[in-house]
Amino acid sequence: MYTIGIDVGGTFTDLVVVGPDQQAHFAKSPSTPADQSVGVMNGLEDLARKVGLDRSALLASTTRLVHGTTVATNALLERKGAKVALLTTDGHRDVLEMREGLKGNRYDLRSPPPAPLVPREMRFGVNERIGPDGIVRIPLDGDSLDKAIEAIRASGATSVAVCYLHAYRNPAHEIATVDRIRQALPEIYVSRSSDVWPQIKEFERVSTTVVNSYVGPAVKHYLGNLGQRLAEGGFAGSLFIILSHGGMAPIEEASRLAAGTVLSGPAGGIAGCRRSAELLGLPDLIPFDMGGTSTDISLIADGRAMLTADAGLAGERIALRSLDIASIAAGGGSIAAVDAGGTLSVGPASAGSQPGPACYGNGGVSATVTDANVVLGYLGADTFMGGRRKLDSAAADAAVNEIAEALGISLQQAAAGIYRMVNLGMADGIRLMTLRRGVDPRRFAMVSFGGAAGLHAVEVARELEIPRVIVPIAASVLSAWGMLASDLRYEIGRTSIGSGALDAPAIQAVFGEMETAARARMQGWFDGTVRIERSSEMRYGEQIFEIDVDLEGIDFQSPDLVTQIEERFHRKHEELYTYSSPGQEVVFVNARVSAVGDVQRISEASQPIAGSGTPIPKARRKIYLDEEVEVPVYAFETLQPGSSVTGPALIEAETTTVLVGERDVLTVNDLGWLDIAVHRA
Repeated sequence: MYTIGIDVGGTFTDLVVVGPDQQAHFAKSPSTPADQSVGVMNGLEDLARKVGLDRSALLASTTRLVHGTTVATNALLERKGAKVALLTTDGHRDVLEMREGLKGNRYDLRSPPPAPLVPREMRFGVNERIGPDGIVRIPLDGDSLDKAIEAIRASGATSVAVCYLHAYRNPAHEIATVDRIRQALPEIYVSRSSDVWPQIKEFERVSTTVVNSYVGPAVKHYLGNLGQRLAEGGFAGSLFIILSHGGMAPIEEASRLAAGTVLSGPAGGIAGCRRSAELLGLPDLIPFDMGGTSTDISLIADGRAMLTADAGLAGERIALRSLDIASIAAGGGSIAAVDAGGTLSVGPASAGSQPGPACYGNGGVSATVTDANVVLGYLGADTFMGGRRKLDSAAADAAVNEIAEALGISLQQAAAGIYRMVNLGMADGIRLMTLRRGVDPRRFAMVSFGGAAGLHAVEVARELEIPRVIVPIAASVLSAWGMLASDLRYEIGRTSIGSGALDAPAIQAVFGEMETAARARMQGWFDGTVRIERSSEMRYGEQIFEIDVDLEGIDFQSPDLVTQIEERFHRKHEELYTYSSPGQEVVFVNARVSAVGDVQRISEASQPIAGSGTPIPKARRKIYLDEEVEVPVYAFETLQPGSSVTGPALIEAETTTVLVGERDVLTVNDLGWLDIAVHRA
């Protein structure tokens, strides 16, 4: 029986299948933005051939399929989501526009306010009020609600967000409202804040609920369509979707909590890096995922991926917890341009999958990073994707030559400039993720993955003085591979804000209720072992922002429970801000429980060390490294554990190419992965 991981990217759809022998097979297929399920099914055809089956036989033999999707991401980035109406407490319909009273650059007096996803004429007030203590102050007015529902019907809205004041304390009015909407408008998609994000902070709750309603119909339609195509193709196993926090959930949960899928694709890569950290015994890694349209950067510290509740996308606040990922508009398809002042820039515009780089021969004419790599000789025109897809080197030359003429330099110098510019941009992104968080990147190793990363990772690492770059066998499809290392995960949060001393019985009660609810939800998905993770958001009395505090290892039945929690908070505060104030009041704001269902892990069997002999190159190629030089080209699959290569050299696989710089030393570890010691310039 097989398990399959599928990651849909902007340019390619990546697929990985692991069979009974635990051997992984990979495939890439062009993405189909108009309907991603078409690219998925095409990729499954290619994947089936890799294991000697037809598609229907592979699907019939598959027990679990895990999928990362960019449907929600694209809907939000391109502003192509649903037409949303917002129902809120009368007098509070402008919270979405007022936001937090701040703007991105508070010193820019001319910056326009961000356009809300729901225009003012689509926001309707309902006469009701629940107090911050959960007590009903004004009962839900049926006539007021009916008028709002009729206004929604007349507006042509296809989705509704319901967010009443203090519904996190008492959801009764929201539940009654949703019931009434579904009776009157049964075809409409509905989200309520007490279901999506039942926590304090009005703007965050409204914004997250609106985003959920905005992307929800598209996600629900896509997942339903995909499920039907898979079923018609013979699939009868379990279909799971990767969520932004790195766990997976059934398609029903992903459809309900659609805002939780906005970082679905990149989350798979972080899961893969976390698994890599376990296999390598390296707890501190920088995941470097460079694809066709963007580069995603994160941190694995002490073997754990960093989570944040401060995420957002396209200027929209999404308060659901997600992996802490920085996305940079730099990828293989990033377009190079020269402005009127003669300055070279690379990105953020991208050629995407259609038409793609000029060298793809699909009608693209703009010079891209991929075209520059062809001109420099890093990408072989005849060996791309294992020779199955020839690259048009003449078209790449023509596109990059326009940049060269605009700058008054040679063709190869222009290509080298494009290569250098995109590397500097990605290095700055890693600085943002590390140095600004007080983390020294020089004590980390970099994991290079994504189809385009291998040609850039070593030079980016050199720029940052990162000493080591790891390239897994599954580097070009690590997001899809990592999805097979993800666990089922369900998170539940509850606001328990209080003043004065923390109350141990109250803390025990709220966590006990949440654990019961989380286990019940998980048991509907999974019949295996479920473990519980606890955390909280806390602050000092005078502060207005909370910090996330891990409560793992604390005995909740201990008589000194409160002391243990407070000490954990003080320690975390000191780690983040270099000081703590043990004498100050500690406020326990939000409790959070995660139910985790551990699934069977993919394994990587260690291979016997074959010795340190020098491998034999399959070819030699002229490339440009400040000057034209001839370098050996090795086939990734022929490099044996224990062998070593000193750069400059190229390592080619069917789905990626790795550039080893001058005086860098590559060794192959016992997993068959590339381990590159980066020479400091």
